[in-house]
Amino acid sequence: MDGILVIDKPAGPTSHDVVDRVRRALGERRIGHAGTLDPLATGVLVLVVGRATRLARFLAAADKAYDAAIRLGIATDTYDASGKVIAGPAGPPGAEVAALPDQAAVARALAAFVGTYPQTPPAFSAKKVGGVRAYARARQGAPVEPKPAVVTAYEIALASVEGSLVRLRIRCSAGFYVRTLAHALGERLGVGAHLEALRRTDASGFDISQAATLASVEQEGAAASQRLVPLAAALPGVPAVALTDEGVRHAAHGRALAGLDFQPPPPAGPGPFRLLGPDGRLVAMARGGTAPGVLLPFVVMG
Repeated sequence: MDGILVIDKPAGPTSHDVVDRVRRALGERRIGHAGTLDPLATGVLVLVVGRATRLARFLAAADKAYDAAIRLGIATDTYDASGKVIAGPAGPPGAEVAALPDQAAVARALAAFVGTYPQTPPAFSAKKVGGVRAYARARQGAPVEPKPAVVTAYEIALASVEGSLVRLRIRCSAGFYVRTLAHALGERLGVGAHLEALRRTDASGFDISQAATLASVEQEGAAASQRLVPLAAALPGVPAVALTDEGVRHAAHGRALAGLDFQPPPPAGPGPFRLLGPDGRLVAMARGGTAPGVLLPFVVMG
């Protein structure tokens, strides 16, 4: 049982919870995920099944897209609705600040977050600090300073501003924290903010229209294996190179490929590349060699 299973994750369970439930449904232990979604988030969760687990690193490194709802006027320690309020309006929970920025002000503030820059993950995140998950340290009250990572926001489109609720559509690189964006937007506007809702609409080249609900997979059980995306189609954004029969034999043993191993010759570049056999199956992943026209397999599918 090998392939990609795209799940429309519901709010509540962790990504690991979803993996466990799908393992039980399919009767397959070799299942992982390619990019965590927070418990409150919904949407595209890409699961790797069987030999597809060898492709997890490539899938996880691909771009993502989200629909986000940000609540202005209240900041939390987790940067989302699950956290403790650390700044907000006086009065009962849910009260709104007296003066909120208008749509034009929000749009101007968001423009500063488009592009490539270092972004610091939330203290309550799965990033490791000193070998320990940041959220574990944060829950104990220990100081947490996750290291910034360079990320890219290709597009942050302002869908609407309704009172204190800002709705966005975001296209970004792997590793981008929408929670951090929400918190930073609140700081930039001077009113505080947190992420109220998040839905991932695209990840690793798979969009929400291709996703099955967790409930439907659990109901179908082992029959849900029919939903698996084949290995050869698992990385639609990665260039494919066609191998000859001789190339397949060489790639299967991890040997450098050149000349008659391809038909036609491979494109230039560092890769990665998908190596496909004459029958269309995924044989290996490769990177570009130091010499033109040479590819080096480094993940062999077996």
